[in-house]
Amino acid sequence: AGPGSYTVGTMSERFDCHYCRDPLQGKKYVQKEGRHCCVKCFEKICANTCIECKKPIGADSKELHFKNRYWHDSCFRCFKCYTSLVNEPFMLRENNKVWCSNCTATEDAPRCKGCFKPIIAGDQNVEYKKMVWHKDCFTCSQCKQVIGSGSFFPKGDDFYCVSCHEHKFAKTCAKCKNPITSGGLTYQEQPWHSECFICSNCKKQLGGKRFTAVEDQFYCVECYKECVAKKCAGCKNPITGFGRGTSVVNYEDESWHDYCFKCTKCARGLANKRFVRHNGKIYCAECPKRL
Repeated sequence: AGPGSYTVGTMSERFDCHYCRDPLQGKKYVQKEGRHCCVKCFEKICANTCIECKKPIGADSKELHFKNRYWHDSCFRCFKCYTSLVNEPFMLRENNKVWCSNCTATEDAPRCKGCFKPIIAGDQNVEYKKMVWHKDCFTCSQCKQVIGSGSFFPKGDDFYCVSCHEHKFAKTCAKCKNPITSGGLTYQEQPWHSECFICSNCKKQLGGKRFTAVEDQFYCVECYKECVAKKCAGCKNPITGFGRGTSVVNYEDESWHDYCFKCTKCARGLANKRFVRHNGKIYCAECPKRL
């Protein structure tokens, strides 16, 4: 934009300066609002003041104006990068400072939480809960390696890669001693991977199933019956401790289900009762007298 509010020329007629009354004929003068004045009075009384350098914009200077604000053309520069904004797009910001479009975009851009520099269009970034980082600034709080767009675990104000989170926070499996990153189960207050808590014989996973522990070994019901459980001296079936007959009678290296421990002659149940063994058979206290 140009001045538009006054004209400058050399007076050919007989006029005096409107302010100091000096003759203007043959001299350079300024005409503003119908009044003729000398250059000195113009700069002292009529000239606009540059909003940047605070000096008057003389008749010989190029003037730029925007919204009742005036600049020397040499003062019309970006506040941030000092690039001339004559014939360039600009924005008038706080404190009447003009900014170029590039600096405006940078200033208004979100700030990286890692380096605190702006994240501008085209930058790869990571966002999490209204926070944003340059991709290369999003690093593990433990090993300082770049997480970027990979998996991570937040802990308060810190962020951990999968490996560091496993070693710092994950529970350790009681069998393989490796971290449990997901799932798992607990037995006797110890954590286990589901794939580590298995039957010692058939290797099937025991999570959510019935099992029996024998000397730090675990067995599913079927394998316990076949491989570990004692056989009842009465019915010859395994004594598992499951279901009917959970009580067991032991006598001289033999075992019975409680419901199988009965008199050979009268079939009376003898669990927790007096009995007699005769010729390898079990009798109640009365029946041997009748033999």
